[in-house]
Amino acid sequence: MHREYIHAVPTWRQEGPHYDCAFVITDPELQGMRGMDIACILCFFSFKSKGIYYLSAIVRWFDCVGDAPDETTGMWMVRPSFIQNHQHNLAVIHLDSIFHAAHLIPIYGRDFVPQEIALYHSYDTFNGYYVNKFTDHHAFEIAY
Repeated sequence: MHREYIHAVPTWRQEGPHYDCAFVITDPELQGMRGMDIACILCFFSFKSKGIYYLSAIVRWFDCVGDAPDETTGMWMVRPSFIQNHQHNLAVIHLDSIFHAAHLIPIYGRDFVPQEIALYHSYDTFNGYYVNKFTDHHAFEIAY
């Protein structure tokens, strides 16, 4: 049995927040990344409606850049998704739609990375990311 920990905590080890990303199933009819989106998990919660408990998460979406992996790296590229007024695209999803943890690598560009960037605000600093398919064999099979 495979088990993963996906973190969504406002304070991690007395530093800053720790919000992990995940592959979220958005179209079960399609294979791999074509049937999934990447989301940053901001909060896990549950609620009860009409006697039924729903296990949920608040997520911040990323949009795919293009409809195929990058030719040079072989990795999909994503960027933060925004709605009107440049606000992050947020949603509440059911936990069953979270398929696997995802690791994003910032697309650094040609400039030096500022030294003041900390791990906990890299998702707010860069405009694009590679979906790292080399983190483990599960991610390699998902992100093709």
